Amino acid sequence: MSFLIGTFILLHGLVHMWYVTLSQGWVEFQSNMGWTGESWLFTNLLGNNITQIAATIFYSLSTVTFLVAGTGLLVKQDWSRIWTIVASVISTITILVFWDGNIGMPVEKGLLGIFINIGILVAIFLFGWLA
Repeated sequence: MSFLIGTFILLHGLVHMWYVTLSQGWVEFQSNMGWTGESWLFTNLLGNNITQIAATIFYSLSTVTFLVAGTGLLVKQDWSRIWTIVASVISTITILVFWDGNIGMPVEKGLLGIFINIGILVAIFLFGWLA
C-alpha cells in the first residue's frame, strides 16, 4: 500500500512542474492550458515578471516537498508523514495565491489539486493514514 500511496504523492508533486513550465514561459501559452500566469493576489501588486518568478519558486517548492514525501513513503520512513503534511499545505497555499481569479477550467488551473491536498490531509488527520 505504501508503494501506491508513495507513487501517487510523487505524481501529484510532479504535476506542479507544469505550472513552473508555464510561469517560465517554456511553452507558448494557449487558452486551453488554463492558468494564465497571473495571480489575483500578486500580479497587480508586483507585476507579471515578479509574480511569475514567485510562482516558479513556490510551485518548485511544492514539487520538491511532495517528491521528498513520496520518496519517504516508498522507503517507509516515519518522517514522510510530516513532509506530506507540509507539501499539502504549501501546495494549497501556492495554488490559491497564484490562481488567476477565474473559476473556469478548474482542473487546468490546479484548483482540483486543492481537493487532492485536502483529501490527503483528511486521510492523515481523520483516518490516521501514515500514522
